Amino acid sequence: MRIAPSRSRILRGGTAAVAAAALVALGAVPALAADPEPDLGVGTIAPVKGLQPESSFSTPLTFLNKGEAEVPEVWVTYAVSPGLKADETYKNCTYYTVTSHDEMPASNVASCKIGQPLKPGVVYGTAKPVSLKALDSAFRDDLRVTVGVDEPGPGDGGSTEPVPGTGDPLTLVEKGPASDADRTNHPEPYAGADVTAANTADFALTGDERKGKVGAEVTATVKFANKGPARVQGARDRSVTTVDIRIPEGTSVVKPHGFCDAVTRTHYRCGTSQSWVDVNGGESYPFVLRVDKAVGRTTGEVSFTGQERPFDRNAENDTAQIVIDTGKDEDTSGSSGGTGGSSSTGGAGTAGSTGTTGSTGTTGSTGSSGGSAGTGGSTTGGATPQTGGNLAATGSDSTGPLIGMAAAAVAAGGGILWAVRRRSAAHGS
Repeated sequence: MRIAPSRSRILRGGTAAVAAAALVALGAVPALAADPEPDLGVGTIAPVKGLQPESSFSTPLTFLNKGEAEVPEVWVTYAVSPGLKADETYKNCTYYTVTSHDEMPASNVASCKIGQPLKPGVVYGTAKPVSLKALDSAFRDDLRVTVGVDEPGPGDGGSTEPVPGTGDPLTLVEKGPASDADRTNHPEPYAGADVTAANTADFALTGDERKGKVGAEVTATVKFANKGPARVQGARDRSVTTVDIRIPEGTSVVKPHGFCDAVTRTHYRCGTSQSWVDVNGGESYPFVLRVDKAVGRTTGEVSFTGQERPFDRNAENDTAQIVIDTGKDEDTSGSSGGTGGSSSTGGAGTAGSTGTTGSTGTTGSTGSSGGSAGTGGSTTGGATPQTGGNLAATGSDSTGPLIGMAAAAVAAGGGILWAVRRRSAAHGS
């Protein structure tokens, strides 16, 4: 599912149509002409760059009534992403937080009733620039402004209880008749700008260690966490990062996590449930593994891939391991009994033919090793991951289709949106 555009339905300042004229007395009286719909615009907002966390900044806002009739009053709403908040409040505004929902992050919102008319063809600006503050988690944030004649509401996402401001009212002042350039600069009843701060975030990976005998199933969980101090917002329709997980030798995947796609039978690529990650937020990726062969302590590597992370200056926790203690293969411990080596090797199935060669201790060891390779091939061949049909690349027992779909997964890389799997994973994992 594609994540909604930045101008959410919660913050839209589009105007409602005035009631249509009614016919009276069975059409004997002509229809009344409808009042013209207000045509309002918000001026382009310049981006703000290089803020320091915990610092304040201000931005001027302008508005234009592009219609032909005076608008008696308007609602001005400005909303900022979670790394920002209002630095001062106005008594004709209410302040609340819209919680994150669907694929939209949370927003800190100010909704202001401006009880003064806007003349047609006149540019208005706030009496003084709106003051905002960057929090210690500020990094990739944004400001969105709307204007309309209807009071906005929190929408389907819900919000905290609105709190009225306490400072002087937010007012508008005339800046003069609109030029053609002004009309071009106020194209829509909404506008937005990026606000970036000079901050860092530490993305960290944690592996897992489990123990199981041959035939047992164990659950190993890989964790991704943002240790801050910055909250990181990525592109609105992409995973905020990508995690590569390689399965330990001697094991096979019974059930991968729902956010993960198979690249090969032993290599998975995992995304995130949202396009942002809050401070101390992240993801957990449990994998159910079957122990197919006793090979002692066996490891699989975990690492970040895909998007570059110039904000992450700590490389020490960028990799991790899945460690599975499968025990030792007792059948290969004897070195003096060539016949015994042949017997244990024969039990391995495909390498039994090598047993006749193993009349000497050294050659018998080679035969046992061959049995390991044969057994490894057997268990790997039966290790098709089962995901309930959720991942196209992992639902088949045929190697050929798997390889083709794995190639598609590699091409997609970290740019896959994982929201659909998030929902299915929430119910099925």
